[in-house]
Amino acid sequence: MKIIVGSTNPAKLEAVQQIFDHDQVDGIEVSSKVSSQPFCDEETLEGAINRARECAKTEKGVVGIGLEGGVMELENDLYLCNWGALVDSEENTFVAGGARIPLPDSIANELNKGKELGEVIDDYAKGENVRHNEGAIGVFTNELVNRSGMFAHIVQLLKGQYEFYYSKKGDE
Repeated sequence: MKIIVGSTNPAKLEAVQQIFDHDQVDGIEVSSKVSSQPFCDEETLEGAINRARECAKTEKGVVGIGLEGGVMELENDLYLCNWGALVDSEENTFVAGGARIPLPDSIANELNKGKELGEVIDDYAKGENVRHNEGAIGVFTNELVNRSGMFAHIVQLLKGQYEFYYSKKGDE
């Protein structure tokens, strides 16, 4: 099976390749059609679905996967949020959400000023391209969970739903 991921971010591609280890996985740049810093679950999920749909349209018979990171507010705190979507060649859409951890106030304040988490976390962690490596989740979990691992969990949930759907479809 050929899978096209709506990103060339190494952490996202690694997550998909880890779970779909016997399949061809390619990444392309597609628009999420949401803001560059999604600020709620709904917007983050919409971005993941849009990416997956765009990928699924690129070639006949491919599976598209979109992975989107964002933030969401809960009780006056900002939390990391992550969503994924898988769209197959029949336009069936499977979605899954992932880990949530609160962000420090200093990060939340910068995001509320209109900055993107990627640039803020680079400054905070005194690193470069953190979003392509450990991600904010890696910084704030002391790398017990990194961005690739966080997205791999979402991809597992997507693959499981996809396989379940097609196993039951054969029973009909």
